[in-house]
Amino acid sequence: MRNSFGNVFTLTTFGESHGPAVGGVVDGMPAGIEVDLEFIQHELNRRRPGQSAITTSRQEPDQVELLSGVFEGRTTGCPIGFIVRNQNQHSKDYDELRALFRPSHADYTYYYKYGTRDHRGGGRSSARITISRVVAGALAKLALKQLGITIEAYTSQVGNIALEHDYHHYDLSLTESNAVRCPDTQKAEEMEQLIQEVKAEGDTIGGIISCVIKGCPAGLGEPEFDKLHAQLAHAMLSINAVKGFEYGEGFAGVTQRGSQQNDVFVPYKAHEHYEPHKAQSSQSLHPTLTNHSGGIQGGISNGQDIYFRVAFKPVATLLREQQTVDTDGNATTFTAKGRHDPCVLPRAVPVVEAMAAITLLDHYLLSKMSKF
Repeated sequence: MRNSFGNVFTLTTFGESHGPAVGGVVDGMPAGIEVDLEFIQHELNRRRPGQSAITTSRQEPDQVELLSGVFEGRTTGCPIGFIVRNQNQHSKDYDELRALFRPSHADYTYYYKYGTRDHRGGGRSSARITISRVVAGALAKLALKQLGITIEAYTSQVGNIALEHDYHHYDLSLTESNAVRCPDTQKAEEMEQLIQEVKAEGDTIGGIISCVIKGCPAGLGEPEFDKLHAQLAHAMLSINAVKGFEYGEGFAGVTQRGSQQNDVFVPYKAHEHYEPHKAQSSQSLHPTLTNHSGGIQGGISNGQDIYFRVAFKPVATLLREQQTVDTDGNATTFTAKGRHDPCVLPRAVPVVEAMAAITLLDHYLLSKMSKF
């Protein structure tokens, strides 16, 4: 069972939803990085349950404890161990699930693969395990900050309610101003209302999170199997409930011709003549008029903004009666109990940012190893 991610900057996670704690070990963190505990805790608070009426009501402080790898407020270059203790488990809510398989969950696949499973809140397959990703991502962000690299994600669609433009048209500082984490306040109200309606029906809804990385230098990514976009896709598709990934123009670009899609190079001194909404990162020595490629060409960053979208399915746990089978194959019905998110997107925004940060820092460190 592979529980590690990364090549140079690596994260290994452990824990279950209803165990004593979840945690991880970060290795490869550069030495001398100032560790801002308040920032790390802030990132966890963005993912924390019980933060609004449209998230699960499970109440967890999610207080991180750093166990190693930090001395006098700075990283030492040694592995950073950390834990976040579980304090509000209601395991009895899952007693009736011991002998049946919930539709579209990992119950059956875990049981078939390992011959056993932790039925309490999904055990290892629970989204609670993303806590470890957020801690590691916060550490990666602290390192990337010194390089001038920023990562911002936001909810761009819930159900059929979607933002009409890309990130250039929005003030992303407004993302944290509402419970949905959408930079368009009017759309955010509509999204929140839809989530409330779905929740009242005992149902769930999915959507899309968009993310933009600014300040990324050219040259990150490997040319064959570890292309930067492939690694970002790997990172995003490993997040619970993710069903799709696209970067740059993505699927929308297939309706255009190459003459419309190509990002034409221009002399650097012509940079001031860019259209304002098309202006790109100054990390590229040879800028382009457009950025349909999403900041990555040939699997390697080109210095322009990297942008992508991640699709999340509706949560599989419904608070209404469903048909299923038990572990002996007999037909049965059940109604899930417990505290669940009607829509994962608001709490998944920091997880998307975290996995992007881990991937970017890992490839930055890899790029330093590939040159003499």
